[in-house]
Amino acid sequence: MNDTLPTTALQLRSLIKSSGELEITLADVPVPDPAADEVLVRIDAAPINPSDVGLLFGAADITTAKVGGTPARPVLTATVPAKLMPGMAGRVDQPMPVGNEGAGVVVKAGSSAAAQQLLGKTVALIGGAMYTQYRAMKASQCLVLLPGTTAAEGASCFINPLTALGMVETMRTEGHKALVHTVGASNLGQMLNRICLKDGIALVNIVRKPEQEALLRSQGATFVCNSSAPTFIDDLTAALVATGATIAFDAIGGGKLVGQILQCMETAINRSAKEYSRYGSNVHKQVYIYGGLDRSPIEFSRNFGTAWGTGGWLLFSFLGKIGTARAQELRMRVVAELKTTFASHYSQEVSLAEALQLDAVAVYSKQATGAKFLVVPHKPQ
Repeated sequence: MNDTLPTTALQLRSLIKSSGELEITLADVPVPDPAADEVLVRIDAAPINPSDVGLLFGAADITTAKVGGTPARPVLTATVPAKLMPGMAGRVDQPMPVGNEGAGVVVKAGSSAAAQQLLGKTVALIGGAMYTQYRAMKASQCLVLLPGTTAAEGASCFINPLTALGMVETMRTEGHKALVHTVGASNLGQMLNRICLKDGIALVNIVRKPEQEALLRSQGATFVCNSSAPTFIDDLTAALVATGATIAFDAIGGGKLVGQILQCMETAINRSAKEYSRYGSNVHKQVYIYGGLDRSPIEFSRNFGTAWGTGGWLLFSFLGKIGTARAQELRMRVVAELKTTFASHYSQEVSLAEALQLDAVAVYSKQATGAKFLVVPHKPQ
């Protein structure tokens, strides 16, 4: 396998200049030679996740984006508003490789036994710089996929599956019995719904469109609330009464939804209260924000008592808390159920060059439900 390897390969890089301009290019980089404990993976598939979009475009105003260069080597540029440049200080004038996770075939291995055992295997990876044609990784960091599993099927092995499993694990660890999830019809939301159905956990899904509600109900979801419906508050309260959910995970972040969830949780709890307390119920209600689809301020009225909390939730922090052994157990579950519970679906496959075309950027930069893209680095440019 080693005889056919090129000496250089393409890698997508994002640069924010001190002048306030975003520049995304395809760079020629040396194909790395794996160390003794490493393998070289031909990256065949890598998803575009919301976290990737954040690094890819930074604080740039995508409506100002332009594409120059050539079809094979496009150069995307956009303007970063001056008021947002301070938030980019840590990455200014540093070309950054992009792509959190991916999958492919091990085409070269270091001298260690662990590395040699992976030669020719299809593996999934997480560790950044996945929008590239070849990636060296430590053998211990590779997740070997079951025979018959393609790179496209394994490309999203980490972020969405482990986030969904992490939500359930957090729910159990913190003593809750059911949970609420916003953007319920997303790839991650559908995955979480399948986990909860399989594990017998009550899940309240929040969506924004009737067709998303219909999709989830067709997949067995019992509690689906449309936040755009005039009856949303009543519907959500009823679902919380039925499930007893007191923990929520929100991918939206801004606006009134966090407050509405806490308000409805308090109302649901008080439906069975035996006495009035001016401090509200003593049942703790928790909303974790794990995304930022809405960058506006979070707004809420203090109408849900004093036993409540909001905070951020990050997959990598969660994995650090549960330890290596438990994290590996979760990964093994993902591998075993990759074609069922943890199956991902993509609306479009693009090459590295196609990922920089304005028509593609206009779709995946919105991070809309049902518009998940898969980068195929070896697809002809």
